[in-house]
Amino acid sequence: MPARPQKISLGEMRSSGVRSLLIYCADHHCSHSIAISAERWPDEVRLSDLETRFACKACGKRGADVRPNFNARGSVGGMGYRVVADA
Repeated sequence: MPARPQKISLGEMRSSGVRSLLIYCADHHCSHSIAISAERWPDEVRLSDLETRFACKACGKRGADVRPNFNARGSVGGMGYRVVADA
């Protein structure tokens, strides 16, 4: 499987005023998504670094597509995904 492209850092995202993330389940059949705050991670973390750390609570699949939430400026709460500790 080819490596996923490296995405922007949270610091780069925050410099444009975006403070939350859209998380999409890696299983396109599930299509579960949620908006969450990005405040828990430091500026140097890349969105692509976070993708393997999520597991969908709807279908259980590990992995996600993480994108900046340009529609919401500021902090957003969310439910539906859990961050999985690195093995």
